[in-house]
Amino acid sequence: MKIGNRLADWLETHWLSPAYAAWLLGGIAVCFFGAATNTMAGWLYVISGIIFALLILAALLPARSLRQIQISRRPISPVSAGDQLTIEIEIKNQTLKPKTLLQVEDILQSQLGETRQKPIEIIAPQSIYQWVYHHPVQQRGIYRWHEVQLRTAAPLGLFWCHRSWSVPAKATVYPTVLPLTSCPLVDKIGTEDSVELASTRLSQSATQDLTKALRPYRVGDSTRLIHWRTSARYGELMVRELEMFTGSQEIIICLDSSASWDLENFEAAVIAAASIYFYAVRSNLSVKLWTPRTGLLHRNQVVLETLAETNVGEEASADIPLNFPLIWLTQNLISINSLPVGSRWVTWSSGLSERQPEKPLPPSSSGIVIDNGQPLQHQLQQSIKH
Repeated sequence: MKIGNRLADWLETHWLSPAYAAWLLGGIAVCFFGAATNTMAGWLYVISGIIFALLILAALLPARSLRQIQISRRPISPVSAGDQLTIEIEIKNQTLKPKTLLQVEDILQSQLGETRQKPIEIIAPQSIYQWVYHHPVQQRGIYRWHEVQLRTAAPLGLFWCHRSWSVPAKATVYPTVLPLTSCPLVDKIGTEDSVELASTRLSQSATQDLTKALRPYRVGDSTRLIHWRTSARYGELMVRELEMFTGSQEIIICLDSSASWDLENFEAAVIAAASIYFYAVRSNLSVKLWTPRTGLLHRNQVVLETLAETNVGEEASADIPLNFPLIWLTQNLISINSLPVGSRWVTWSSGLSERQPEKPLPPSSSGIVIDNGQPLQHQLQQSIKH
């Protein structure tokens, strides 16, 4: 049966595939022709000849109906995992006659699911038929497919013919971005003593010339930063905001994708990286993403596309940026030991209990151990461990 189906598909793709009615009519025509040769009855020859002519006509018309058709598609807008792709295909009839009884098939990438089909009753002469459909997608990634097929047996339904058009498609599915209201990984990064000392020295040398703005005094502000002349004018304490404070802090989120991962944990790590990145963006911080394959990235769309495409075990072609405190997402505990001072880490409980049970967390490091049994958003908002 499979061989028969393959033969029928090959005939339909390269030539024609007879429908059941065509086989039936062909058998009847042969019977009439056999009876005519035995009886020499002219009317039997006429009937068999008419049936054979009908079959020949039915075999020629489907291929002709698929000629002079142009197929194109509009760019597919990116979506997040769990949403629906909106796919638009345009089929243009370039002839002066209508195209009737067509079936269009969009041959999707296998990871997206089954092929989508749409029957078309008629396409008017020199007009465009627009097919818009929505396809749900649950997994992040960048999906590509190239083929659209048209199939018809018009007008008599005796022979099937289908032809393929190369119509490249690219669909980008971003990872989910969790709406974090707080993130201690970002809020407290770079607060080690050595970093604080360096910031203090920078502020002492910048109090005169790099004032960005003045604001009312808040509890905890250094008295060294009070602008006394302005305070006397307004009758309240006014404090300098220094350019050095807002421009010197840079956060780098590192996804250790070249290491060995449990696939479920890696998907959670990608979601965590996207969520932390956009939390930092909303907090008006200078933030970048680093992966072993791409190096440092900082534009929102580029970051999302990179996270959509990244996979476990990528080849490492970029050096780790060790000049800044990092937020290190990994399942390889050994890598935590070499992080710069002031860095934070995020790892997964399965990485602790199964993969490297003999490697305890470094006592001087701080971060979050993610438990897959708990909501990821809640854990990213909890206090970090020291």
